[in-house]
Amino acid sequence: MEIATLGEFGLIRRLTENLELRNASSLKGTGDDAAVLDYKEKKVLVTTDLLMEGIHFDLTYVPLKHLGYKSAIVNFSDIYAMNGQPKQITVSLGLSKRFSVEDTEDFYEGLELACRIYGVDIVGGDTSSSLTGLCISITCIGEADADKIVYRNGAKEHDLVCVSGDLGAAYMGLQLLEREKNVFAGEKDFNPDFAGKEYLLERQLKPEARKDIILLLSENQILPTAMIDISDGLSSELLHICEQSNVGCAVYEERIPIDYQTASMAEQFNMNLTTVALNGGDDYELLFTVPLHLHEKVEQIDGIKVIGHICNTTQGANLIARDGTQIPLQAQGWEAF
Repeated sequence: MEIATLGEFGLIRRLTENLELRNASSLKGTGDDAAVLDYKEKKVLVTTDLLMEGIHFDLTYVPLKHLGYKSAIVNFSDIYAMNGQPKQITVSLGLSKRFSVEDTEDFYEGLELACRIYGVDIVGGDTSSSLTGLCISITCIGEADADKIVYRNGAKEHDLVCVSGDLGAAYMGLQLLEREKNVFAGEKDFNPDFAGKEYLLERQLKPEARKDIILLLSENQILPTAMIDISDGLSSELLHICEQSNVGCAVYEERIPIDYQTASMAEQFNMNLTTVALNGGDDYELLFTVPLHLHEKVEQIDGIKVIGHICNTTQGANLIARDGTQIPLQAQGWEAF
């Protein structure tokens, strides 16, 4: 069905008429001039993410349902990186004529799945025609106790540098998809063999925000001194924390967590594995610092790895290689322009 058949308001009604509100703070969702939210004693967190076709995603190999899911997750991750809880999103879409009503429903199916899993409400948005493909803009609203919000500027000398999960898999998933796209360019029917590489594809096409890590930190009464999510690469995010906290850092190459599939694929592509882990991006893991006296406590939490420590700013931000060599970290991850 062509979108013009329904018109803008008909499309919005079709996509949102069955949305369920899950949070008490969502007093009014879609259907009026604005959403109405009630946070009482909580502090409100707001983040916005813009995804452009051809820049942030390629619909040659990204299914619209997966894209909807990922579009929500990247916003949730920013709220978790502040030690908050995402509660509502607004969704705005720019749609070119090649998209049908069914296409938009696929996108919303993925979006709503993510919201259902993470307990988030869709409370509004906008649609427009587009001359440049698909444009996605999502604003996420979250909440946090004032004394629990974690910023990027709180890291202190001697703090431990910690990371959740493993790094580099999403980037290798992207390289795999791009390779298969080029190999089968122009063929109408092709069936690439992704056997044994499912984890890499999932990390790229259907990432998860680390709500579980935030809950584990809370349960263990650990409040990070600084935190950020790894969307643009470990090196870039470490440098953000160092710059805003006015500190340096030392991160040990041998302690960076890397999955076996990532290592195997990097070898196939003849890529340096450490470079992939430092600069790949799109992992949406949490990078954070904690006081030194919490070392034993944080090491016992499954899914968290201590990879280094914070030092004086005069010592710089360095990777300590396996042979002990200090290599200055450089921001070589994702760059929008």
